[in-house]
Amino acid sequence: MCRICVRTMGHPSDRAELAETTPPTLRQWLQQRPFALAMSSGFFSFYAHCGVLAALLQAGLRPHRVAGSSAGGLVAGLWAAGLDIDQLRQQLVRLRREDFWDPALGLGLLRGRRLRAHLQRILPVSHFSDCRVPLTVSVFDLARRQTSVVDDGLLVSALQATCALPLLFQPVRVQNRWCVDGGVADRPGLAGVAARSRVLHHHIVAQSPWRRRASAALCAPQRQGMLSLEIFGLQRVHPFALSTGLLAYLQAHRATVCALMQPIYTSNTVADLGPAGPADLNRQAPMHMLQASRAAGCAHSHRA
Repeated sequence: MCRICVRTMGHPSDRAELAETTPPTLRQWLQQRPFALAMSSGFFSFYAHCGVLAALLQAGLRPHRVAGSSAGGLVAGLWAAGLDIDQLRQQLVRLRREDFWDPALGLGLLRGRRLRAHLQRILPVSHFSDCRVPLTVSVFDLARRQTSVVDDGLLVSALQATCALPLLFQPVRVQNRWCVDGGVADRPGLAGVAARSRVLHHHIVAQSPWRRRASAALCAPQRQGMLSLEIFGLQRVHPFALSTGLLAYLQAHRATVCALMQPIYTSNTVADLGPAGPADLNRQAPMHMLQASRAAGCAHSHRA
C-alpha cells in the first residue's frame, strides 16, 4: 500500500483560499504563484526525490528555487546545475556501488574521492552562480556544530558534503570548513528557505536507526506558506541494493501525479493509492480513501 499525506499550514490568505467551497487541488495551488521546492534528507532516497521532481516538471510545475539536505540536496543541486529530469533519472539508475565505494582509513569508511569524481563528471556547471535557479544546500559544520547553508562557490564540494553521512563518508572541506551530511541537524533541508516562503516540501518518511522513534526530526515539518508531501510505503534503497532505486523512483512519481489531483483542505489531506508493486505502477491509482483530519503530529500520519 502506498499512501500520500499533504500537510497544510498556510498564510491567512492561503487558508482563506483553501477554505473555499471548492478547495484547489495541489496542482492548482502550485500554479497560483511561484513556489520553492525543498527536499529532505533520507538514506539513498534521491531516487524518490527525483520521482517527485519529475512529476512536477512533467505537469508544467517548475520550482523557482530549490533547496535540500543530503539526498534532497543532491537532487536539487544536480537539477539546478542543468541536468534535465531524464538525464538525472538516467544517472541515478546507472549508479553503481563502484562509483562511490572507496574504503580508506579516516573519520569514515569511505574516502569520498570516487563520489567527488563522479559528481564532477556529471555536473553540467561547476559553480552555484551558474545554476538555472537559485539553490541552497544544507551541510553540517563540525567545528561550529551547526547547520551551514551553502549557496555560492563550488557545487561539487557542497553536494559531496551534504551527502557525507557520518561514519560512512569522511568529512568534506567546504569553504575552508570541515562538513558532513546536512541531515544531521537539518533533516528537512529548509534552513536555506526564507520563512513564510511559498514552499512544497517533500518529506522522506523513514525511521533513521540513530534517531528515537518519537524524534521531531522524523516528523514532516510545518510552517506558514508550506505544503509538505509525505509518501508512505516507498521502496527502501541502500548501497547493496541500488537496483531497487528505479522502483522507488516510479512509486514516488506515481504518488506525486496522484497527489497533484487531490484537493487541499485547511487540515491534512490523506489518500491511499492502493498497491504500489511493479505490476501496478502503470495503472491509474485508485483512490480508496480521501479524508481530511484535524489531528496533528507524526502519530496521525501513520493512521489508516
